[in-house]
Amino acid sequence: MIEYIHGKLAELNPTEAIIEASGIGYNIAIALPTYSALVGSEGKDIILYTTEIIREDTHELYGFSNRGERSIFEMLMTVSGVGASTARMIMSAFQASELRTLIATGNAKGLAQVKGLGPKTAQRIIVDLKDKVLKLDIDGSGNPNELPMEFAPEDNPVKSEAVSALTMLGFAAAASGKAVDKILKADPTASVEAVIRQALKML
Repeated sequence: MIEYIHGKLAELNPTEAIIEASGIGYNIAIALPTYSALVGSEGKDIILYTTEIIREDTHELYGFSNRGERSIFEMLMTVSGVGASTARMIMSAFQASELRTLIATGNAKGLAQVKGLGPKTAQRIIVDLKDKVLKLDIDGSGNPNELPMEFAPEDNPVKSEAVSALTMLGFAAAASGKAVDKILKADPTASVEAVIRQALKML
């Protein structure tokens, strides 16, 4: 298993980071908290702690800014019905510390806000992980009211980046665009991370 990759951050968007190390560019899938931690680090040396997923039809790397986030991601994947893409979506909808609190306090309703999760899977996550998450050393922290459409123009870079990230996460572009428009109408100054997090709870 690859424990971490240390290299130059060559490219970054809300769903993936490309790290160049020893002449090789590693395409690493990331969740929003990791994206937020890496913003402004393009061209700099960084470390991402990784989880490697190898199957017959895929070879993927998922990266995290700290070991605590990676641990909760790997724990989520031990729950029946939760794969890597679902685990990443859950981690994009909440900060790691918020997610730990939801699980530890048995807040299935809060967890089920994540698109496609459903109350049964949310409850299963709580039953399987409630005791385990309290032992994790997680580092993490930290959102958007009604105005007219002009505040979310088509060329808004926040909108285009957020819609792109949502479509890469598996949501339809049209539905993603409507959700992002609504969020940017309410708060035109919202960051890409805040927009995506809100949209994940709406779609």
